[in-house]
Amino acid sequence: MNIPLGCPTVEVEDDRTGLSIETLRRAMADHLFYLQGRWPEIATRNDFYMALAYVVRDRLLQRWLNTKRLYRQPDVRVVCYLSAEFLLGPHLGNNLINLGIEDQVRDAVTQSGLDLDVLMAQEEEPGLGNGGLGRLAACYMDSLATLEIPAIGYGIRYEFGIFDQEIHDGWQVEITDKWLQYGNPWELPRPEASVEVSFGGRTEPYTDDEGRYRVRWIPHQVVKGIPYDTPISGYRVNTVNTLRLWKAEAVDSFNFQAFNVGDYYGAVDEKVISENLTKVLYPNDEPIQGKQLRLEQQYFFVSCALQDMIRLHLSSGRSLSSFHERFTAQLNDTHPAISVPELMRLLVDVHAMAWEEAWQVTTQTFAYTNHTLLPEALERWPLELFAKRLPRHLEIIFEINQRFMDDVRIQYLGDTEKMARLSLIDEAGERYIRMANLACVGSYAINGVAALHTELLKQTVLKDFHDFYPQKFSNKTNGVTPRRWMVLCNPRLTALLKETIGAGWVKHLDQLQQIEPQAEDAGFRETWRHIKREIKVDLANRIQTTQGIAVDPDSMFDIQVKRIHEYKRQHLNVLHIITLYNRIRHNPSLDIVPRTFIFGGKAAPGYTMAKLIIKLINAVAEVVNRDAVVGDRLKVIFMPDYNVTNSQPIYPAADLSEQISTAGKEASGTGNMKFSMNGALTIGTLDGANVEIRDAVGPENFFLFGLTAPEVADLKAQGYSPWDYYVNNPELNEVVNLINSGMFSHGNRDLFKPLVDALVYDDPYLLMADYTAYVDCQETVSQTYRDSDLWTRRSILNAARMGKFSSDRAIQEYCDQIWQAKPVPVQLDDYAQINAMLSVKPPVE
Repeated sequence: MNIPLGCPTVEVEDDRTGLSIETLRRAMADHLFYLQGRWPEIATRNDFYMALAYVVRDRLLQRWLNTKRLYRQPDVRVVCYLSAEFLLGPHLGNNLINLGIEDQVRDAVTQSGLDLDVLMAQEEEPGLGNGGLGRLAACYMDSLATLEIPAIGYGIRYEFGIFDQEIHDGWQVEITDKWLQYGNPWELPRPEASVEVSFGGRTEPYTDDEGRYRVRWIPHQVVKGIPYDTPISGYRVNTVNTLRLWKAEAVDSFNFQAFNVGDYYGAVDEKVISENLTKVLYPNDEPIQGKQLRLEQQYFFVSCALQDMIRLHLSSGRSLSSFHERFTAQLNDTHPAISVPELMRLLVDVHAMAWEEAWQVTTQTFAYTNHTLLPEALERWPLELFAKRLPRHLEIIFEINQRFMDDVRIQYLGDTEKMARLSLIDEAGERYIRMANLACVGSYAINGVAALHTELLKQTVLKDFHDFYPQKFSNKTNGVTPRRWMVLCNPRLTALLKETIGAGWVKHLDQLQQIEPQAEDAGFRETWRHIKREIKVDLANRIQTTQGIAVDPDSMFDIQVKRIHEYKRQHLNVLHIITLYNRIRHNPSLDIVPRTFIFGGKAAPGYTMAKLIIKLINAVAEVVNRDAVVGDRLKVIFMPDYNVTNSQPIYPAADLSEQISTAGKEASGTGNMKFSMNGALTIGTLDGANVEIRDAVGPENFFLFGLTAPEVADLKAQGYSPWDYYVNNPELNEVVNLINSGMFSHGNRDLFKPLVDALVYDDPYLLMADYTAYVDCQETVSQTYRDSDLWTRRSILNAARMGKFSSDRAIQEYCDQIWQAKPVPVQLDDYAQINAMLSVKPPVE
């Protein structure tokens, strides 16, 4: 069409992709009316949130579909991240930041008469994870997209998540997490891509048409896996990767014959049994039914994932012999380790590949990340249970193990003890399948998640595998995404950093080191302190509103938030609090640095001791917070339902980060990184990533205490006696006796007896041994805090030197050193009305 000279041109914006204020407001009104079916006068806050979420999702979809189309090319190598958890956190704020449209959207929402912060607070957090494992997976998905690496995340769409935590009379109470009750605007169901997953039954051998020995699995139960896709955006790039989560449904969800004869429960029995698979994250596995459900969950999602990957590969026109060239699959801990025999089953039984070739493909597909040094946390499945639910996989594991043992026998000349330790089958007593061993044998790479962790893996729990496969092992220290853990959760600090050094650090975190010289600038230090105090005031107001407890924002905010576990030693923190309490009671005029101790974290429903620790924290808080002699010098707060949403106001407010696990027990930790990035100083042991954080920020900017991992091992080897520490340290003795006396349990001397007995008679995590060093180090912390200039300098340097701990760095190392994955940039075409019309090309004959 020819436009006459002199005529003005009109730029037309698509309502689905446009970013002007007018277009965004029009799009929001459109979604409110046509998707929510509401007009403004009757719309709820959730309706407005959903309308806005759909507006943002539209802007993602343009990039998402272009990304998917590009990844269909047969020469694109795709990283598949298999994880039982993806602790994503709310989507809206993160997507606004990554798309670079927060300011436009905020203006559009404000001009529409609404408040963006209120709408963001309306979003339910996806109940798809619990702790560091799931949050790491979420950070890595963010970085994969930001670095433009083709990737798919595979996991489970848990209907009710793990649980919402409430505190009743100081005890944790688990409440159903109904995160999907109002719908999820960020996901797209893909029922046409469903797959079937089998359980139970039996196997039978047969000879196929070509005379080859084959095995047929005749299952007792078949479940349908329905994929739900969520877009994962990268920061200021066009790449939007896919998180594909699987929901279990019955193949036949309604038995009409049973219903017709009045068996109404029987009519939906198969539906209930099948859907239970994906109801809850980490069902209590104390009873055998819980163990079975966990095993079924793990197999369900990896089978769905591998069938999906095979379908995608075959659709590109390539043969399965090149499957490992197209895909690499990262096993996020041992939960997905059943992938190894499942891929073998699919290749050998379903696609008739020879065993040797299938094994070559399988062992070049998987890489394994280990996340634990606790031997009891390395998954094992009773062989009897495994045989009952996955009979074909047990046969495959036996075959893998026999061939592996043949190699081991040659390597070690029949060393039976070595063979017993390396075997995939634990033969001591009841027989078990060792999932970590299976992952090691079936993977081309094995990594730990912090330098110390990796070295300890090589020396302890995976020593035999390191001896046998030294070339497989490497370290990949964890990282966290600065988009969520700085830009989104700490906008005040972000604004200061951008004003001082620009915005490049958001994608290249090592650029934070440019603020180091500012630590010597008195004006900058004052601004830094002012920002920190404003953030602490916000958290203090939240505590006042939700718990009715007034805390002083000028007190030191001493924070420990993480999963509740004995090795993380929240109870060591409590011993210090009681120590300070006793000192004040003995000397009411004692001059101490006022502290607000803040705890948060969930205990596994079946973990009795962890739940007792939560009760102790709240019991101590009840006494300390109401003691007039103590006043505002000590406050103890337990913030319930710790998750991504509730953690975002906490990390920026911390003065002191408690990273006090027993040395040699924490694999890495990521909360330690989030605190330091936001300017908190750390008190910690030489455990996990603490070692590398201390090296990065400087020993003088880290409060170190406690036994080292070798010292822990030596002390235990010599015959550790916690009783001796209890008897010989008067202050520790007084603290323990006060707990035992019923002081914190309304006179009930039995309530905390299991906890006290565990400390003075057993103490597997060496609280008694580390107590004195911890209390002394806390005194150094207090003296440092009194010098606000010195503290602020150290706070600035902590943030400035955290560049290494970005998940972008970690993912780049995985890409370069393990996955051999390259960035594939996504291009977007400019909007043109002529291209906006549907045009379907006829299929090629």
